[in-house]
Amino acid sequence: MQAENAHRSENGGCVVEDEQVKRLRRFLAEGQALWQAGMRANMSEKTARKWRSGRLPSERDSGRTYRTRPDAFVAEWPWIESELARAPGLEALTIFEQLQIQHAGRFQEGQLRTLQRRVRQWRAEKGAPKEVMFAQTIEPGRQAQSDFTNMNERGILIGGAPFPHLLYHFQLPYSNWEYAEIALSETFEALSQGFQNAAWTLGGLPGEHRTDNLSAATHKISGEAARVLTERYAELMTHYGVKATRNSPGRGHENGDVEQSHFQLDHRAIEQAL
Repeated sequence: MQAENAHRSENGGCVVEDEQVKRLRRFLAEGQALWQAGMRANMSEKTARKWRSGRLPSERDSGRTYRTRPDAFVAEWPWIESELARAPGLEALTIFEQLQIQHAGRFQEGQLRTLQRRVRQWRAEKGAPKEVMFAQTIEPGRQAQSDFTNMNERGILIGGAPFPHLLYHFQLPYSNWEYAEIALSETFEALSQGFQNAAWTLGGLPGEHRTDNLSAATHKISGEAARVLTERYAELMTHYGVKATRNSPGRGHENGDVEQSHFQLDHRAIEQAL
């Protein structure tokens, strides 16, 4: 086979060689119909239509492996990489906003997607393994979820002094409507106040309210493995006409939507702002 015949191009799963294209064009120049010339050149009519003019397969671009424009973040990448290593939870948007502050006028909004792509690539190659999440079947209007999340790791100060506290967090899994308020401890009073404030803010409640096995809502009976609702919490749910449910012990994923929302509220909204 001559060297020119070795040049090939992938075309929808078919390999087209330079010599085929030359034969096709020769047959067309002789006045043959496209379908006939393609058949004689061992091509389909669709492939023949593509190759009836233009460059040969060997002359076509086989795909870029180079950048079409300079990397806008090359000078700042060592700093970006060090920030990602120091605080793996940082998002590309947060880093980009900081770069815009540090280098006024240098970075434009259209460059954010480039940075997001670079950060995704860095995380895929050097970041921590991703947590595996399983989808849950969620029905509109059926359930609300409540939980507490500890905020002490955020290191929040008031007047220079540490402010130890929790957040009571209420969410509707279907719409992701949520409500949160400060709680000083995981007590029935904090749960009751948070739940009622959420209900009044929302203006209604679904038919079911789920928690994990909070001590504010459940307690153990001597000799029994399972936890049961406390009398006060059961009365609160009865007052609002809501069925109280709780996770099976050791199955925290059953309250997974509000758990994931903790991450979004605590990590995305609060930690990113801090």
